[in-house]
This record gives sequence, structure tokens and C-alpha cells, in this order.
Amino acid sequence: MTRILVIYASTHGQTAKVAGALAETLRRCGAHVDLDEARRTARAPDAYDAVIVAASVHAGGYQKEIQRWTRTHAAALNRKPTAFVSVCLGVLQHEPQVKRELESIVGRLLEATGWEPATVKPVAGALLYTRYNWFVRRLMKRIVAKAGGDTDTSRDYEYTNWADVRAFGEEFAARAMKRTEEGRALAIA
Repeated sequence: MTRILVIYASTHGQTAKVAGALAETLRRCGAHVDLDEARRTARAPDAYDAVIVAASVHAGGYQKEIQRWTRTHAAALNRKPTAFVSVCLGVLQHEPQVKRELESIVGRLLEATGWEPATVKPVAGALLYTRYNWFVRRLMKRIVAKAGGDTDTSRDYEYTNWADVRAFGEEFAARAMKRTEEGRALAIA
């Protein structure tokens, strides 16, 4: 059975939901999956056939615990199928400048850690106004207003395309399982 680690960092909870949906999809595809939060785990990727790392963009970067974990385990990650899931509201904007900025944010993480994932998957996050403190709520409202988004702070907005997340999980599972089977066949031969 293919063993897959899904490790994530989540500030307001949306990335945790995305990671959970990926883990459930991978399990339905027949993989053994461990789901871990980066700040709570010391789990290394060595015992896994494949790894998905998920984190969200805040203030132009990703959570420090994901940066530390990927830097620590970059060599092991670079030897197996991996994917980075970048959760960000910016993917909803289709301007070239925003796309370049998001690519730059991902690039800085990968350069700083030495990790080279086979796939980078951008996923739209959520505006969780009701969970933000006063300062973050005002800041997010201002940023979102400039982008022409939802500014009613009395409710939350979820933009994640769950069908796309599940489809990505199924594709990743198929690739990981194929590679695991090929590796076993070579070991037997």
C-alpha cells in the first residue's frame, strides 16, 4: 500500500480543511495517509512514498513551521513524489501582476528551503471575517475591496473549489501509486 504524508500549516483553518480533504481523497484512492500539522509534528517524510505539503500565504510568505519543516527535510522530499499546495486568495485575481507575485512567493519558499516539488497547486482560500480580530478584519476588508471582492464582514466567504481539490488529490494518488508499484517491481526483478 502506498504511504502518503499530508503535512500542513494553517493560520485561520482553511488550509487545514484543504489538507483534510486531500487526505480523505487519497484514502478513498487506496493510499495509507497520515495527516499532520507542521507545528505539532516531528514526523519525517522518510517512511512515506509521497508527500503533499500545504500552507497559506499571509503577508507575502508562508508559515514559519512549513519553512522549517521543508528546509529540514528537503533532501528526503526531493527523492520522492511531492506536491506543494499554496492556499491563497490571490488566485482569484487573474491579473498578470498578481500571478507573478504569487509565483514569486512560492519561489522564495522553494529557494530558501532547497525543496523542488514535482507539482505546485494553487488553491483559493477563504475570507473568514468572523474569525479575524478587529485589525485583521479591517485590513482584509481593505485589501479585498481594492481587488473588488466581498467586503461584508458580518459573514465568511469560502472560495475553495472542492471538486478541483479532490481531482488534484486523485491525480496525485494515481502518480504516487504508479511510482510505488514501479519501485516494487524493480526491487523484485
